Formats: sequence, structure tokens, C-alpha cells
Amino acid sequence: MRAVIQRVSSATIVIDSTITRSIRQGFLVLLGIETDDTQEDVEWLTQKIVNMRIFSDQEGKMNLGLNEIKGDILLVSQFTLFASTKKGNRPSFIRSAKPDIAIPLYQACIVEMKKSLSSEQNLVTGEFGSDMQITFTNDGPVTIIIDTKTKE
Repeated sequence: MRAVIQRVSSATIVIDSTITRSIRQGFLVLLGIETDDTQEDVEWLTQKIVNMRIFSDQEGKMNLGLNEIKGDILLVSQFTLFASTKKGNRPSFIRSAKPDIAIPLYQACIVEMKKSLSSEQNLVTGEFGSDMQITFTNDGPVTIIIDTKTKE
């Protein structure tokens, strides 16, 4: 699994031009699921994300986590995170998991994240396979990439 985590002051997602969902301060997480990902990847990655300390404390140091600031999460599945550009100019997505593998793992990520958030925090999601537009304000900017295979 690969996640691009962006610290945001707000984010909004529009799904299929009709459904709009928003978060306030927190994380926009773009999640790529690979063919050989497992529940172990889900658990490791979700704990890394929800416990990441990248919000500023009173001294301006990145020292606070999502729960400490009561931040929200917008989680969006994005198969293009595993694009291969080795050959030609048209990316290949062969490493991206097909829906029969990706959907259950995406849903497992939602369940695991919800377990780690308080009732004051929102977890908003995109819809797997839908056309989505995301508008956000990257705070900092701070963008972190995590991959479960390299544990970075």
C-alpha cells in the first residue's frame, strides 16, 4: 500500500458531480492498493497515518498528532499511485489491485481508521471507482508519502 498524506486546513470532495463531502483541519489521504497487499499492510499503514505527528505545537514544531488537534481525515482510493512509467508515455497500472482485492482492503482501512478516531473527528471517504474532484488547502505545505513495502 502507498499513501500520500497531505496536511490540510480543509478539503472537499465532489463525487460524480452530485455528492459533496468536506473536512476541516486534518489529513487528505490518497491511498493506493497493490495486488499483493494484505490486512497486515492495512493495520500498519492506518496506525502510521493516525499517529503521525505533523501538526505544529505552541512552539511551531511538528509535534502534535491528528487526535491531539481533533483533526479529520478525507480518505480517497487512488489506483494511479502505482503507475509505472518505464515504457513509453502512457502509464501502466498493472501493479494496482483489481477491485476484488482493492475494495475489501480499502474498506478495512476505513474500519481501522474509525477505530482510532474520537467521536469529535470525522472520517470522510471518496467512493471507489467514481469520478471525483478534490479541492483542498495544503497546510504548510506538508506532504508525506508512506509505502508499506519499504516501511517508509
